[in-house]
Amino acid sequence: MKHINVGVVGASGYTGIELIKILINHPIFNINYVATSTGDTELDILHPSLKDVFSCSVEKADTKEIEKRCELVFLALPHQASMGFAKDLINNGVKIVDLSADYRLELETYEKHYCPHEDKEHLSQAVYGLPELYREDIKKSSLVANPGCYPTASILGLIPFTKYIDENFPIFIDAKSGVSGAGKKCNESTHYISINENIFAYKVLNHRHEPEIKEKLFQQSSKDFDINFVPHLIPATRGELIDAYMLLNEDIDPIAVLKEFYKDEPFVRIFDKPVDIKSCSGTNFCDIYAQKKGNKLYVNSAVDNILRGSSSQAVANANLMCGLDEDLALPIIAYVP
Repeated sequence: MKHINVGVVGASGYTGIELIKILINHPIFNINYVATSTGDTELDILHPSLKDVFSCSVEKADTKEIEKRCELVFLALPHQASMGFAKDLINNGVKIVDLSADYRLELETYEKHYCPHEDKEHLSQAVYGLPELYREDIKKSSLVANPGCYPTASILGLIPFTKYIDENFPIFIDAKSGVSGAGKKCNESTHYISINENIFAYKVLNHRHEPEIKEKLFQQSSKDFDINFVPHLIPATRGELIDAYMLLNEDIDPIAVLKEFYKDEPFVRIFDKPVDIKSCSGTNFCDIYAQKKGNKLYVNSAVDNILRGSSSQAVANANLMCGLDEDLALPIIAYVP
């Protein structure tokens, strides 16, 4: 099969470097364009870890250059910045995997929690990039909205149980993420002195990923769950753990439900004991466990927040969009020990 030229816009961040690391070893995708907001450097200078491994010019992001040189582009850009690029590229036939939130949500939800949307024309064309739920739509799409890390772990954990969850009671999601999820720019919360030997909640019951989880669960189940989401930052570089609590409306075997729902899914692993972040760190796996006590259900899931929660899932989506095997070049060996 011929090579497919791809680009990465937003190469300076953590998701950008993770994309490049996967694409370097991809047998079909050829990195033909790498860009940041400023450009004017070399990739192995921007990321010294790539010295003598892979390098190319890092250019200032330009839609005309992307159109000339890429069949598909990954937009690893901040929210609001992506849609400015995407709206021009879509009209000129470039496939897009957008890692921001700009195309993940319905218009009203997006504008309530982010900003006015600049590309309403294409918003309805975007497919939510969770392959386990939208695989066939992703295959036919030219614009895929890669999910957030917290929604990926939360939705995959909860979706098998939606018909068994009592809608009259709230769902509580206790989430913990490594510091890489906060992005490369340091702030008071991510400063070493703040996070070292520490753990704390942030954006309590007010995180932007809460409406994303709620909206996608509703679209899949037609149930308007009361989602209550509390994220925490932990002193780890990567990894994300979700603990969710809810009530059941009937008696079930939670592990049996999970195993049946995900029996054909290669990147969801069902465990018979609580999961941990280390076992899936560095991989595209989502690990899930569940247990009940009477009518109370506990769901526990883990992902690598910047791989399955971002970059490796983006490559899985790109594979599907280009008619390739979904698992092509995806990482499956965990960073253990």
